[in-house]
Amino acid sequence: MVLFPRTRSTASPLRPEAEAAAARLPALLIAAEKVAATVAQGAHGRRRVGQGDAFWQFRPYSPGDPSSRIDWRQSARRDGTRTASAYVRDPEWEAAQSVFLWRDTSASMDWRSAPELPYKRDRAGVLLLALGLLLARGGERIGLLGSPERPSPGRLGVDRILRQMERGDPADPTRPGLPPRQTLPRRAQLVLIGDFLGPIEDTQAMIAGFLQQECRGHLIQVLDPAEEDLPYAGRVRFEGLEREAATLVSRAEDIRERYRDRVEAQRAALRRVTRSAGWDFTSHRSDHPPPTTLLALWAALSGQG
Repeated sequence: MVLFPRTRSTASPLRPEAEAAAARLPALLIAAEKVAATVAQGAHGRRRVGQGDAFWQFRPYSPGDPSSRIDWRQSARRDGTRTASAYVRDPEWEAAQSVFLWRDTSASMDWRSAPELPYKRDRAGVLLLALGLLLARGGERIGLLGSPERPSPGRLGVDRILRQMERGDPADPTRPGLPPRQTLPRRAQLVLIGDFLGPIEDTQAMIAGFLQQECRGHLIQVLDPAEEDLPYAGRVRFEGLEREAATLVSRAEDIRERYRDRVEAQRAALRRVTRSAGWDFTSHRSDHPPPTTLLALWAALSGQG
């Protein structure tokens, strides 16, 4: 079996990797802008009628509307005919105050099974940036989870995320593969993108910590197709990317079904813990187009999923 990990320098492992990641950011941003443009054509905005305080629109009175919602001044101003018309004020849907984005940059994300496929880390970056662009167009405040900078509205938020990614995505070395701990505003929303192949108990504890802050979350699991299908045959030596010991398998095809069952069991467990928390879960394969996953995520963020 041939793996395609990123090349790391033994003399200075961090700086070359950081520089390589920063060099890819413009390409990731271009790809993200294309994905965002595609999704925007079929997506509805997040602004809609709800229980918020901000004004959204005037509309004609309908039977069942509370009389307290009638704006008599606007009704008199718009009544240019002899037929009296009453208009009510619709408040804007009370969306989350801030949306915090995060992608897993641990070693397991620096992998692809074939040269024509994107690294999982890069695909997570495209999804993160494309979502950020969509949220920015809607005027949402966005930020990178773990960053010292506060979430910002519009393109300023995207620019700050890019600057932080150039410096290195925030990470907690004490729990690789999971987002850093952070005190968040009440009712913030989280979008967490990674492979989430670690112990399900760790993911469940992470979600519980954010639930204590009344945060709503969305998990996107990004996997390489080989991680789902195990397409290898014959004698294969599997090397771990997270400092796991290497495993030599004499006939990889003999363990394929059991391996696939383990992957599906992990995914089912992620669905279970997210659903019990009132969160959303979406899976994405790196050989599939990003817009489909992003549209599903956008629908979930908009309350339409």
